[in-house]
Amino acid sequence: MKILLTGASGLVGSAFAQAATRRGHHVTGLVGTFSGEIPGVATKRTADLTDETALMGTVLEVFPDAIVNCAAVSEPVQCDADPARAQALNVALPALLARLANHLSARLIHLSSEQVFDGASDDAYTVKHPVKPINLYGRQKAESERLVHTAAPEFAITLRAPLLTGNSLTGKRSLHERLFADWSAGKTPKVYTDEIRQPCTAANLAEIMVELLERNDVRGVFHWAGADALSRHELARRIRAHFKLSDTAAPLEPVTRSADPRAASKRQASLALDLKPLAGVVKTPIETFDAQLDQFIIPPAFRAWYFSA
Repeated sequence: MKILLTGASGLVGSAFAQAATRRGHHVTGLVGTFSGEIPGVATKRTADLTDETALMGTVLEVFPDAIVNCAAVSEPVQCDADPARAQALNVALPALLARLANHLSARLIHLSSEQVFDGASDDAYTVKHPVKPINLYGRQKAESERLVHTAAPEFAITLRAPLLTGNSLTGKRSLHERLFADWSAGKTPKVYTDEIRQPCTAANLAEIMVELLERNDVRGVFHWAGADALSRHELARRIRAHFKLSDTAAPLEPVTRSADPRAASKRQASLALDLKPLAGVVKTPIETFDAQLDQFIIPPAFRAWYFSA
């Protein structure tokens, strides 16, 4: 299968390129300013994803069998800081890719987020649960889902992804990498004890993406996440313990949402996801957090600090 991949240098994009290549697919990866090599990408092309005319030309030139959209402004704070850019990448881009996929009869996988939900439910969110985003990022993702499935109902798959873990190309993108960045800089990360997330690795998410691409009978909106719903504090504490770091070398400051109502108004309390109907009918395993920890490596930029800590 010939696949066009946006966001190829990102945490999920780079993991997807490797997973797809292992399965024998040919990946053309689109990047912005990233100049390094991306394992799994057969052809790397620089593209301005906000330039619709240029992007249309690129897609039509490649003429892919499938389009995978991993590009996004995925941090809510960054969306608030530059809402126009976030709108272009989080809403306009997937809408355009969906129109192109429909035109080419190409499969499309679009990544959305657990943050389309408000986080107030006592139960895990199902795919049929009404979306109710409480921040700009969540609103943009909800709008992107609507536009994608309106434009390409016969070809599109949306995967709502959780907090992602794993090893990025830059060593600075995922949860444990950001903790290492803070600790090595002498900072104490603030981590919520009452904010629940259900993480999985980018590599695991990439595997289910490839599996779904290879199944022509699948379309619509689905959830994917790990097996364990844990507080951010517990996640950080277990990462610290896994790397055998002391409380002194790797301090954590437990905080609660109630202590910061302004932040809590844009941060969901619990984003546990019900993984049906995928769970039990796909080959890709659902990861425990222990299994994720075993995959984490010490980010190269922080190895000197780690071995002296």
